Amino acid sequence: MSPVRLRLALALAAVLCVALALPAFAPARTARAAQVPCANVDLQPTADNLGAVRAAVLCLHNRDRAAHGLPPLRENARLRRAAVRHSRDMVTRRYVSHDGPAGDRMADRIKRAGYLRPGHRWTVGENIAWCTLATAAEIHNAWMNSPEHRANILRRSFREVGVGIVLGNPAVLPAEAGATYTADFGVRR
Repeated sequence: MSPVRLRLALALAAVLCVALALPAFAPARTARAAQVPCANVDLQPTADNLGAVRAAVLCLHNRDRAAHGLPPLRENARLRRAAVRHSRDMVTRRYVSHDGPAGDRMADRIKRAGYLRPGHRWTVGENIAWCTLATAAEIHNAWMNSPEHRANILRRSFREVGVGIVLGNPAVLPAEAGATYTADFGVRR
């Protein structure tokens, strides 16, 4: 079996959505790409609109990737399955971490979801966050204002993403407040 190269790009955000203002930079040749409107970025997640919120996150990620001359991310159902399961586990078991309380790691979750194949090379990364006012815009802005999260979103090698959004939070707040997000990024070669 070929050796598997694993490079984990882990980033963690557990915020009550404190917004930091950083100046944006987009080269002039890509300014048009940065102006692409994304629908539903200010929707509060509900049981009825999670698909629209997830699409808004993907649009925001791809808008910023385009502004940096990067190819768009494609949604992958297996990565989404891993991301939803992780968000749900964090809310249910009340923790915020890339590793589960029993020690399972991100790559283990993504493998169980069927994304990683034995004998192939792959790279995966993950962003996690929860927020009391958990719109796609707020989560995306928090990630883009964090160097580690931003690096995952703008990593040239990533080609696919799965966004998992679960209502509720893993903190000591009322469990139903806000939403918890996981974005699992990947590329298989």
